[in-house]
Amino acid sequence: MNSKNITPRNDKGEAHGYWEEYFSNGQLSYKGNYVNGNRHGYWESYWYNGQLCSKENYINGKKHGSWERYWSNGQLDYKGNYINGKKHGYWEYYWSSGELESKIYYI
Repeated sequence: MNSKNITPRNDKGEAHGYWEEYFSNGQLSYKGNYVNGNRHGYWESYWYNGQLCSKENYINGKKHGSWERYWSNGQLDYKGNYINGKKHGYWEYYWSSGELESKIYYI
């Protein structure tokens, strides 16, 4: 484990509070909050090269809210919204070149 990691836990040993974990090269891997072992709120993850990998939102461990994922070259891979862990509304998917691949509507 990288000595820069911030990984607090509650009395039950569950992840709790603000977390950061780093790759062995010192680059940030991800950051966000846990509440009693569940991801909660806004999270970001990064590629090993330091590029942003994803922007995610959770409520009590369930995917909820806007999500974006990026290719390791920095181009958007996909974006959309979750409601209670399920994809909802329009999702857009992109090629690594940045061109729109498809648009799908989820109910």
